Amino acid sequence: MMGKTLRALIAGLGLLSLSQTVALAEFSKSQKDELNALIEAYVRENPEIVRDALIKLANDEAQAQREQAFAILASDEGDPYIGADDADIIIYEFSDYNCGYCKRVFQQLQAVVAEDPKVRLTLKEYPILAESSLIAARAAIASHKQGLFEPFHIGMMTWRGAISADSILSIAAEVGLDLDQLEADMKSQETDTILSRTRATAQALEVSGTPALVIGTEFIGGAVSAQEIRDVIAEQRALKNS
Repeated sequence: MMGKTLRALIAGLGLLSLSQTVALAEFSKSQKDELNALIEAYVRENPEIVRDALIKLANDEAQAQREQAFAILASDEGDPYIGADDADIIIYEFSDYNCGYCKRVFQQLQAVVAEDPKVRLTLKEYPILAESSLIAARAAIASHKQGLFEPFHIGMMTWRGAISADSILSIAAEVGLDLDQLEADMKSQETDTILSRTRATAQALEVSGTPALVIGTEFIGGAVSAQEIRDVIAEQRALKNS
């Protein structure tokens, strides 16, 4: 290990202070070669220190990435939601309207939100399965601006058959959405921003499919039962109150 990589490692091992690390740049080539040889000999004789240092660095990087991902997740302005405005627990769901498993877990989520007045379900519209999924996601975000996301979402999740532009418009009209305003909001920069933010969040959290739930600090991939959701909510409340 030489050069920058070696300096980074030895700094991580605590073998050099910051000032000493910076001072390496001022050494002559022969001095640097001699120091590198000493450090390499130390590393060969103490491999467990290198192993532990690398594990710690990897864990620190993973923790930093996780914290960043959750910070992005919490940036949910404009995301459509159902449930309490003053919720103490937020369920974030990455969902696609063409996803059969999303429709299955919707019934479970609907039951939990209906029975718990301190829970909010925030939809992270994540259209990954079809072009119609993207149209539906845009319509869902736009319906939220008219205050009619919940009935629109229910209509979409209970629709039988494939989602199409016609079915989206049919449901939108049925729940009373202003179709001209809906179309304008679907095409807006704000909607583009929300969808881009969700894609970035999914990437940061390594979401590989839908549905995916995040409840507090718990990530759940795939369809789950209402009782499993209740159990996670109870655990997260206990953590917050501990």
